[in-house]
Amino acid sequence: MKKAMVVIAVFVTAVSLVSWTHIVAALDGKPTPETIKDTEARFLKAALEHGSTGYLSFYSESAVELPDGADALIGRANIARTMRFLDDKNNRLTWAPVGADISASGDLGYTWGTYEFRSKGPDGVDRVEHGKYLTVWKKQPDGTWKVAVDMGNKGPVQR
Repeated sequence: MKKAMVVIAVFVTAVSLVSWTHIVAALDGKPTPETIKDTEARFLKAALEHGSTGYLSFYSESAVELPDGADALIGRANIARTMRFLDDKNNRLTWAPVGADISASGDLGYTWGTYEFRSKGPDGVDRVEHGKYLTVWKKQPDGTWKVAVDMGNKGPVQR
């Protein structure tokens, strides 16, 4: 019983320290993993509400997209040519971060998680694709966060 109480006490202390670390960082104005997750949520909202325009508004000019099974796309203008599918009302891309972290310098961060893409095939049948993604975020001179590198791959997702 004593061992269980010690384990619980250590766990509660560790969770408290992690929470306080995030609170202190936020009070100091330093970005935290939650900063990046919040940016990711705004990114998804923009994409759902404004299609490719909203999606691309979160990409830096020099962003790199590493699509599954295709060549790298360098620069927002090149990436834009492949994102028009987001403007089709039959298509819906959603994603959710599972994890995030930020560099000690506070100017780079990343999120990783899962995505789902729903569409109608040429035969009118609904299709669903699942996969995983990784997004590298870079803090801009104006204080905003933009996608520097993004990649995803299709496949089963552990839930």
